[in-house]
Formats: sequence, structure tokens, C-alpha cells
Amino acid sequence: MTIIKKITAYDIARYFITCGIDSEEEGISNLKLQKLVYYAQGYHLAMYDFPFFDEPIQAWRHGPVCPDVYQKYKSYGARPITEHNDEDFTKTFTKDHLDLLDEVYSVFGQFAAWKLRDMTHEEEPWKNHEALAEEIPQEEMRLYFKTRLN
Repeated sequence: MTIIKKITAYDIARYFITCGIDSEEEGISNLKLQKLVYYAQGYHLAMYDFPFFDEPIQAWRHGPVCPDVYQKYKSYGARPITEHNDEDFTKTFTKDHLDLLDEVYSVFGQFAAWKLRDMTHEEEPWKNHEALAEEIPQEEMRLYFKTRLN
């Protein structure tokens, strides 16, 4: 897989926000965004054995959260994030990246934020680190999501 540039959690968040605006016409909430970023990281770890991005994911009360992304969009509260951009994501992501992001959005983007929250509460990476703001180790995510691959 060719890396175009170092990917950040914020890059992935922007991609999902754009998907949300394009498909839901109103955007996605920060809660939903956090779960999509978590699933993207988890499946990337499982498929490629290295992280999609370096920022940590922590086990917060309402599920996995990337604090950097949360801080960026917390001003929206529970409202949809409407920060639209016309970014050319092919300059940020490879085709493999885009395929993975599209698959994550196709599978998980269909669910409401609170459904995603409940789903992550049933998964070991979050359950093992329920303490507020405890980091979920990437190795645990990698091993867990490997069990979820076909």
C-alpha cells in the first residue's frame, strides 16, 4: 500500500463528515463520528497490522473517542456537523484507504449514533477499558478486529 501522506484521525473525520453531508444531507453528530473513526482504525489495524493514524482512542462513557477529533467538533454538541469542504480526498488517501473508509461508512454509517454507541459497548476493546479516558491499546484493537474479518 502506497502512503500519500501521513494520515491523521482528523483526515478520516473530515472524510466521514463529507460522507454524512452527502448521504444524510445534514451531517453526522460528533458521537457518530467518533464511532466511525474508531471502526476505521480497528479495521485498518486488523487488515494491515499497523495503525491508520497515530492519535490515541480512549474509552469514554459513551464509547471509544479520539480526543483530538472530539475537541475539534465538540462545539456542535449533539447537532450534526455541517463543516463541509470540497477536499480532493485522492490527495490524502490511497485507493485502499478510500475503499476501507467507504466500507466502514457503508456498514456502520447506516446506524444512528446511539446504536453505534451501544454496539461499541458490547465490544472488548471498550469493555476492557471502561475507566474514563483510559486509552484503548492499538494491539487490543488489532486482535479484536481480526476476529471480525471474514
